[in-house]
Amino acid sequence: MVFDVSVALTWVLFLALFPIAFFWFRRAWRIIVRRDFSDVALKRGESPANPQKFAPYTAAINLIAGGVIVVAIVGVVIGHYEYETWSAMAGVTIWCKFFADFLLSRHAHPIIIAKHTHPERPVDGAGR
Repeated sequence: MVFDVSVALTWVLFLALFPIAFFWFRRAWRIIVRRDFSDVALKRGESPANPQKFAPYTAAINLIAGGVIVVAIVGVVIGHYEYETWSAMAGVTIWCKFFADFLLSRHAHPIIIAKHTHPERPVDGAGR
Protein backbone atom coordinates (compact mmCIF):
# COMPACT_ATOMS: atom_id res chain seq x y z
CA MET A 1 0.00 0.00 0.00
CA VAL A 2 1.37 3.36 -1.07
CA PHE A 3 0.64 6.32 1.14
CA ASP A 4 -0.99 8.99 -1.01
CA VAL A 5 -3.83 11.49 -0.77
CA SER A 6 -6.61 8.91 -1.09
CA VAL A 7 -5.17 6.81 1.76
CA ALA A 8 -4.85 9.92 3.95
CA LEU A 9 -8.45 10.93 3.23
CA THR A 10 -9.64 7.41 3.95
CA TRP A 11 -7.96 7.53 7.37
CA VAL A 12 -9.38 10.98 8.06
CA LEU A 13 -12.88 9.75 7.21
CA PHE A 14 -12.49 6.64 9.33
CA LEU A 15 -11.07 8.50 12.33
CA ALA A 16 -13.80 11.15 12.06
CA LEU A 17 -16.42 8.45 12.62
CA PHE A 18 -15.39 8.08 16.26
CA PRO A 19 -16.22 11.62 17.44
CA ILE A 20 -19.32 11.69 15.23
CA ALA A 21 -20.71 8.59 16.93
CA PHE A 22 -19.69 9.91 20.34
CA PHE A 23 -21.52 13.23 19.90
CA TRP A 24 -24.65 11.57 18.53
CA PHE A 25 -24.81 9.07 21.39
CA ARG A 26 -24.13 11.88 23.86
CA ARG A 27 -27.09 13.85 22.47
CA ALA A 28 -29.32 10.80 22.83
CA TRP A 29 -28.04 10.24 26.39
CA ARG A 30 -28.80 13.83 27.34
CA ILE A 31 -32.32 13.58 25.96
CA ILE A 32 -33.25 10.13 27.28
CA VAL A 33 -31.47 9.96 30.64
CA ARG A 34 -30.88 13.54 31.73
CA ARG A 35 -34.14 14.87 30.24
CA ASP A 36 -32.21 17.82 28.79
CA PHE A 37 -34.24 19.12 25.85
CA SER A 38 -31.99 22.07 25.01
CA ASP A 39 -30.73 20.41 21.79
CA VAL A 40 -34.10 19.18 20.54
CA ALA A 41 -35.28 20.41 17.13
CA LEU A 42 -33.29 23.63 17.11
CA LYS A 43 -34.03 26.25 14.48
CA ARG A 44 -31.56 29.16 14.44
CA GLY A 45 -30.48 28.14 17.94
CA GLU A 46 -34.01 28.28 19.39
CA SER A 47 -35.88 25.38 20.90
CA PRO A 48 -39.49 24.82 19.89
CA ALA A 49 -42.37 25.81 22.14
CA ASN A 50 -42.80 22.22 23.34
CA PRO A 51 -39.45 20.40 23.04
CA GLN A 52 -40.66 17.38 25.10
CA LYS A 53 -43.00 16.52 22.22
CA PHE A 54 -40.12 16.17 19.75
CA ALA A 55 -37.52 14.68 22.12
CA PRO A 56 -38.27 11.00 21.36
CA TYR A 57 -37.82 11.61 17.64
CA THR A 58 -34.53 13.43 18.11
CA ALA A 59 -33.29 10.70 20.44
CA ALA A 60 -34.29 8.00 17.95
CA ILE A 61 -32.56 9.80 15.07
CA ASN A 62 -29.35 10.10 17.11
CA LEU A 63 -29.44 6.50 18.39
CA ILE A 64 -30.08 4.99 14.96
CA ALA A 65 -27.45 7.12 13.23
CA GLY A 66 -24.90 6.49 15.98
CA GLY A 67 -25.61 2.77 15.84
CA VAL A 68 -25.06 2.60 12.10
CA ILE A 69 -21.77 4.48 12.47
CA VAL A 70 -20.64 2.05 15.20
CA VAL A 71 -21.54 -0.89 12.95
CA ALA A 72 -19.41 0.66 10.20
CA ILE A 73 -16.50 1.20 12.61
CA VAL A 74 -16.67 -2.37 13.94
CA GLY A 75 -17.00 -3.73 10.40
CA VAL A 76 -13.83 -1.94 9.35
CA VAL A 77 -11.88 -3.01 12.44
CA ILE A 78 -12.74 -6.70 12.03
CA GLY A 79 -12.16 -6.51 8.28
CA HIS A 80 -15.72 -7.31 7.27
CA TYR A 81 -16.38 -4.24 5.11
CA GLU A 82 -14.50 -3.03 2.09
CA TYR A 83 -13.79 0.69 1.64
CA GLU A 84 -16.74 1.27 -0.68
CA THR A 85 -19.16 -0.38 1.74
CA TRP A 86 -18.21 1.36 4.96
CA SER A 87 -17.65 4.75 3.36
CA ALA A 88 -21.07 4.52 1.70
CA MET A 89 -22.65 3.50 5.01
CA ALA A 90 -21.01 6.40 6.80
CA GLY A 91 -21.77 8.96 4.12
CA VAL A 92 -25.42 8.02 3.69
CA THR A 93 -25.91 7.91 7.45
CA ILE A 94 -24.38 11.34 7.98
CA TRP A 95 -26.47 12.92 5.22
CA CYS A 96 -29.70 11.20 6.29
CA LYS A 97 -29.15 12.29 9.89
CA PHE A 98 -28.63 15.90 8.83
CA PHE A 99 -31.76 15.80 6.68
CA ALA A 100 -33.81 14.15 9.43
CA ASP A 101 -32.68 16.74 11.99
CA PHE A 102 -33.49 19.53 9.54
CA LEU A 103 -36.96 18.14 8.79
CA LEU A 104 -37.73 17.64 12.47
CA SER A 105 -36.64 21.17 13.34
CA ARG A 106 -38.82 22.61 10.58
CA HIS A 107 -41.76 20.50 11.74
CA ALA A 108 -41.26 21.64 15.33
CA HIS A 109 -41.22 25.31 14.28
CA PRO A 110 -44.25 25.71 12.02
CA ILE A 111 -44.64 28.73 9.80
CA ILE A 112 -47.44 30.89 11.12
CA ILE A 113 -48.98 33.16 8.56
CA ALA A 114 -50.74 36.05 10.24
CA LYS A 115 -53.29 38.07 8.34
CA HIS A 116 -52.72 41.77 8.69
CA THR A 117 -56.11 43.42 8.83
CA HIS A 118 -56.53 46.98 9.94
CA PRO A 119 -60.23 47.67 10.47
CA GLU A 120 -59.51 51.08 11.98
CA ARG A 121 -57.88 52.29 8.75
CA PRO A 122 -60.39 53.45 6.13
CA VAL A 123 -59.69 52.53 2.54
CA ASP A 124 -60.28 55.33 0.09
CA GLY A 125 -61.19 54.97 -3.55
CA ALA A 126 -57.53 54.67 -4.63
CA GLY A 127 -57.09 51.46 -2.61
CA ARG A 128 -54.73 53.01 -0.09
